[in-house]
Amino acid sequence: MRGPELSRRALLTLAAAGASAVAFAPAARAEKVLVVEVGGAPEAVAVNSVTGFAYVSDPATGTVVVIDSRSGTVGDVIPVGGEPAGLAVDTVTNRVYVTNPPGGTVLVIDGLVNEVVSVVPAGPGASDVDVDEQANRAYAVSDLTGTLAVVDGVGCRLLNLLPGPTRSLASTAVDSGRKLAYCTSPDTDSLEVYDIGAGKFAAGIPVGRSPTGVAVHRPSGTVFVANSAIHHLSVVDGGARREKATVLLRSESSAVAVHEGSNTVYANGGPNGVARIDGVTSLLTGDLSLGVNPGAVAIDQRTRTVYVTDPLRGRVSLIRDF
Repeated sequence: MRGPELSRRALLTLAAAGASAVAFAPAARAEKVLVVEVGGAPEAVAVNSVTGFAYVSDPATGTVVVIDSRSGTVGDVIPVGGEPAGLAVDTVTNRVYVTNPPGGTVLVIDGLVNEVVSVVPAGPGASDVDVDEQANRAYAVSDLTGTLAVVDGVGCRLLNLLPGPTRSLASTAVDSGRKLAYCTSPDTDSLEVYDIGAGKFAAGIPVGRSPTGVAVHRPSGTVFVANSAIHHLSVVDGGARREKATVLLRSESSAVAVHEGSNTVYANGGPNGVARIDGVTSLLTGDLSLGVNPGAVAIDQRTRTVYVTDPLRGRVSLIRDF
């Protein structure tokens, strides 16, 4: 997941400045890159690997765009109002959770009919969200106040609004099996660990400068953190609660996703494109140039298709066989 507000501010700066180059991995190619025109300024993206639909938030138009991966076309546009930012999909219930920072809410979308079925208060500036599919709960962080909201997916209601250990939390990723939620804190260069069972923040792990995006490889418990102010990705041992490795990238990264089956990590820290990292060895294994500094990154766990947003040109790239 990523922190939408921070990465949105950084995108224009990165596009103007260009990417700094380090030559550690060869340029890679993908068998197929399909570009879908969605318009507006697409920000976050999340994929339902069961249905094959991807959901893209667009704060410029107050909508969530639905992409049908089978046809590579826009299947629907859902009006949600406000400025939708972070997204998460519960593949068990086929519901989509969308944060609206100005409204301090999390919107719940029924993926079967593509309609908003509930609006849940989640605290001022609620900006990113992830789900615990085992418990049918969503966790939303605020980059404005540093709070963590716990949302009941059954009753669509706020269960708790917890103050965080820092003044800003950019993004979150939930490890359902270990009952942990990892939250990035750009102000303190740390990864904050929320113990779901204990109902409290249990640790803060030093990582790189201005951590923004975070993803967890649930089989191993390894956490990957995209640092938006330094050219490396942090690899965190979730059990030992320490940074165990760093991966040097060609540019700063604000978004990261991991394919669970292969433990392959994708980040928007490539040369105007996407970087691929081996999650086992923590080695950069390839870069794919897209000709633009991309925004959010997500992956279809079934097909391994990588989704990358392009907020500057109103596009989403679907990358296969990379």
